[in-house]
Amino acid sequence: MTADHWDVVARFGRHHGAAGLAMVLALLAAVLFAVASVAQQRAASTVPDDDLGGLRLIRALVRHPSWWVGTLSDVGAYAAQAAALGFGSLLLVQPLLVTTLLVALPLGARWAGRRLRRADWWWAVLLVVALAVFVVVGEPTAGRDRASPAHWLPAGVVVGVVLVCCLVGASRHRGARAALMAVATAVAYGFTAALTKGVVDLLGHGPVALVTHWETYGLVIAAVGGTLLQQNAFQAGDLAASLPIVTVGEPVVAVVLGVAVLDEHLRVHGAQWLLIGVLVTAMVLATVALSRSAVDVPRPHAAPR
Repeated sequence: MTADHWDVVARFGRHHGAAGLAMVLALLAAVLFAVASVAQQRAASTVPDDDLGGLRLIRALVRHPSWWVGTLSDVGAYAAQAAALGFGSLLLVQPLLVTTLLVALPLGARWAGRRLRRADWWWAVLLVVALAVFVVVGEPTAGRDRASPAHWLPAGVVVGVVLVCCLVGASRHRGARAALMAVATAVAYGFTAALTKGVVDLLGHGPVALVTHWETYGLVIAAVGGTLLQQNAFQAGDLAASLPIVTVGEPVVAVVLGVAVLDEHLRVHGAQWLLIGVLVTAMVLATVALSRSAVDVPRPHAAPR
């Protein structure tokens, strides 16, 4: 083989090795996110309904040990997610995070003191198979790690409008509060994931680059805002009202931003797009079914004050 051939082989190995590492880190993040979701919702569900509002809710939650378990798991999960995005694209990493449900499912069942249903296992198998085929067939490719503010501006405007509409709707329609807060959480966390790729890239250029670029501050605002929105969603209703929306919505938002802003794409042509459409539909259906099953339990009574 010529030197050029060996160079191609080396690049192929590096590409697939990085993708494999990204998948492992994404699955680790999914496990930790599952622990965080169940633990934080368990704490948030004990806060009386009249204790609404971001800072008041957080002050009530910090007294619950399970909330701290969830928070530490969230931090670890985000670190694993960020590392995964350093090696792989949003199109690869974010769909894998829906496997959070494969851990949340048995945790939710254990909390409820019930056995998993046969249908749960079929949905779990469908999700795993659909994800595996999606990764193999789609071969998600990385685009740019960072984009100019001009590229981000339209996406930022749309995100801002959606967030405002969700917050206004949640304040006026109490019955839909959990769902609307979950939509806002999904948007904020999807935006966070997209910005994470840029911040991870800036880390490689040293601390000065990190503190002198807008992505760092945008990431902090999106992450903190998403956390506050998620706690309010957990407090406003049980996981069945919020977890399916967040679990499906976050990767959808992140993938759209990856394609629209960071120029990521799938390596599919012709009829393969039909297969991708079927796989995405299967993943969404399985995700919603498993989300509802994992949290199909009565909401705990609020703790006495």
